[in-house]
Amino acid sequence: MEFWQPNSPLGGLAHVKSGRSKRESSWDQTGGNRDFKIVPPGETFVIADITGTGRIEHIWLTTRCYSEKYLRKLIIEMYWDGEENPSVRAPLGDFFGVGHAVAKHFISLPLNAIFGPRRGPKGPFAAAMNSYFPMPFGSSAKIQIINESDQPIQNLFYYVDYELTDEPLPDDVGRFHAYYRQEKPTQKVIHTSDEEDPAPWDLPGTNLTGDDNYVILDAVGKGHYVGCVLSIDNFDAGNQVFTWPGEGDDMFFIDGEVWPPSLHGTGTEDYFGAAWGFPSGEYSGPYHGITLGASPQEHFGLWSMFRWHIEDPVRFEKSLRVSIEHGHANDQGNDYSSVAYWYQVDAHAEHADLAPVAERLPRRWPEHGLWDE
Repeated sequence: MEFWQPNSPLGGLAHVKSGRSKRESSWDQTGGNRDFKIVPPGETFVIADITGTGRIEHIWLTTRCYSEKYLRKLIIEMYWDGEENPSVRAPLGDFFGVGHAVAKHFISLPLNAIFGPRRGPKGPFAAAMNSYFPMPFGSSAKIQIINESDQPIQNLFYYVDYELTDEPLPDDVGRFHAYYRQEKPTQKVIHTSDEEDPAPWDLPGTNLTGDDNYVILDAVGKGHYVGCVLSIDNFDAGNQVFTWPGEGDDMFFIDGEVWPPSLHGTGTEDYFGAAWGFPSGEYSGPYHGITLGASPQEHFGLWSMFRWHIEDPVRFEKSLRVSIEHGHANDQGNDYSSVAYWYQVDAHAEHADLAPVAERLPRRWPEHGLWDE
């Protein structure tokens, strides 16, 4: 039977399996064309409430809301198997791969956003967002959208495509998790140097603990990490000679280990699959990309990037702490925000509520090609 084992993602399509294909969507059940829902400010709308055993395989969603920066004001939450604390909690835009409440066009294997030039009076809104992360559940699944903006979601269109099965969920199948974090600004560590303009590899300061790093994920349990979206507002660049924030190394501390971590990187752009800064500006690939890019030369402004560990998941038995320096040895104080994505087989640690809306919003935002004051 070895010949028939799939050896590529498409190779498994020929294998016919038993299961029931299902969908929750916003279709107009009167037969008309009002295929959307309206969500008033402050209200929660459940887009999927599923009973049974199965797996969500695709989510498509698009919205129209005239509250400025609304992609940070709308929240998506997901609950598996009757849990009270959600396994997924993040601003809508960040969950689907773009930070800073800016809709951008990008394509990757598990997430994409299809964005055109249309703009509303309060900024870009015409984005279709897709997730292909598999999301297993043993007895139930619930997905909801929370409108924390000051305006109604005038159009909420969505598909949630899933399969149900009579087979029990295997013990080694993890539940999908995603959680948003932010630090605005990161706490800058001052290092002194006698050199007026040191080369990047001669920047002063050392970091031999990782204690002051920006934390992307701090998980307790057994599972594996499959990637992140990281967003940076590099406004601190004007306060130092070296304006590039990407000298910050990634560090993965597995199962409570102390220094040195099992995985230690060499720079932010290196972890996100590029090199020598981000010379290409914005790009997207199956496993890594820059969805929002400021100046590749001066580095000021807004950046958003993704890195998927699909071929190289980071496994942990008890805990995992994923962190990254903000500048070399944490020498820059910028606004950082992120969404981490992972699977784990046991109950997750309780996720804290997100920061209030006003604290989540980017301090700067592109409005019709200009920056807000």
